[in-house]
Amino acid sequence: MKLRQAALKSARERWADYILFVDSDNLLTNPRVLNLMMAENLTLVAPMLESRSLYSNFWCGITPQGYYKRTPDYQPIREWKRLGCFPVPMVHSTFLIDLRREASRDLTFYPPHPDYSWAFDDIMVLAFSARQAGVQMHVCNREHYGFLPVPLKAQQNVEDESESFIHTITEALIDHDIEPSEHFYSPPSPDDTISFDEILLINLKRRLDRRTRMLKTMASLGLHATLIDAVDGKALNTSQLQTLGIEMMPGYKDPYSGRILTRGEIGCFLSHHSIWTRVLEHGLQKVLVLEDDVRFEPRFKRRFQAIMDDIDKAQLDWDLIYVGRKRMQVQQPEQSVDGVNNLVKADYSYWTLGYALSQQGARKLLAAEPLTRMMPVDEFLPIMFNKHPNVEYMSHFEPRDLKAFSVEPLLIYPTHYTGEPGYISDTETSTIWDNEAVATDWDRQHDRKTAQQGRIRPVAQNSVTGDSPPPAARASRDEL
Repeated sequence: MKLRQAALKSARERWADYILFVDSDNLLTNPRVLNLMMAENLTLVAPMLESRSLYSNFWCGITPQGYYKRTPDYQPIREWKRLGCFPVPMVHSTFLIDLRREASRDLTFYPPHPDYSWAFDDIMVLAFSARQAGVQMHVCNREHYGFLPVPLKAQQNVEDESESFIHTITEALIDHDIEPSEHFYSPPSPDDTISFDEILLINLKRRLDRRTRMLKTMASLGLHATLIDAVDGKALNTSQLQTLGIEMMPGYKDPYSGRILTRGEIGCFLSHHSIWTRVLEHGLQKVLVLEDDVRFEPRFKRRFQAIMDDIDKAQLDWDLIYVGRKRMQVQQPEQSVDGVNNLVKADYSYWTLGYALSQQGARKLLAAEPLTRMMPVDEFLPIMFNKHPNVEYMSHFEPRDLKAFSVEPLLIYPTHYTGEPGYISDTETSTIWDNEAVATDWDRQHDRKTAQQGRIRPVAQNSVTGDSPPPAARASRDEL
């Protein structure tokens, strides 16, 4: 409170027109934010900041004692269902004060107003001061301005705060190319691979934006990735496919669109196939495979390390562990794993966003010779652990004894879903494998395969021991 008051006093003494307060863990990603807030022509205004939940830097209701009060106005503003600049009883963390206005002279953080009798808290003191001075606070959500972390709980510590801020950085990096301040020294992050021989990041050379974001994200997480150049399906021609000995799975059609395999899907399969080959050729015992369009859950590194430690202690025999996926069997819960927290036996699943693979698992996948009966890689994997609903497809592969598991809750999600701004699919948006003239860029908003996981009924919810926080990627927790 005293520091904020000192800053306010200094700005007034310098005859500043404005003062912008920004908490050190807030990330302003809109370069026009200052001009936009000044253009609102208001005495005290805040740009609405985003977090992994409904939490933001404003309240829509306040009790007579100065505490938060839930109102129906909050969520429509926070979710951009109502756009504009709205009068609110509280803004905090990041806000702009117009010091040219006479009413701003009575705004104060310390000492509190003589009539103040609420809790000794800087944001509550300022809100009371604004009310007494006749200054209406406003929050604006006309654009996206930046991010802030969710407040810690009472039992959390400094390490939790650090991880929360790191997660805020990784979320901001999804749509913004941000850099650390040149005025702040940040020690180099350790090149950790958790407990894997390698973390392998699949990326198309022409997707420099995704490569840059993922490398920055992983550096923020303290993880070292080995880049694997993806096979560009769009660059494949028919003669190359014949040279590679690629033949399609007889009778395969996409379950949603009815189309046959795309060149993008072939490129995706070949990219993963090259990793399975690398595991054997380099004698790697276990690797973590990541695609370049993923977002990480809070405390990803610590949580995943704990799962792998439990697996080692339990001496679990495993071939593949999904870290991110779309669960397709949603009629009944998957079986939890005794002695290992946050792990289930995987049932029919889509996506290859991220998975751990053992040398034994790579050997089984290659031994199946899938290039001679090719289908999308995320259809092939469930066949190999005997969980695909299409018995005809499964009959082409023996044995189907891949030992597959999944972390629960998931630790990786897609950065974007079908129909969302920024969604791009190099596998779905392509041409069919045997005719370059037939494009497959159908209506993205109706592509169910790449749509977000639907609601799973309570009766089919997985039950595991261990830490099970709600997924940050689509959390719907309270504002506070």
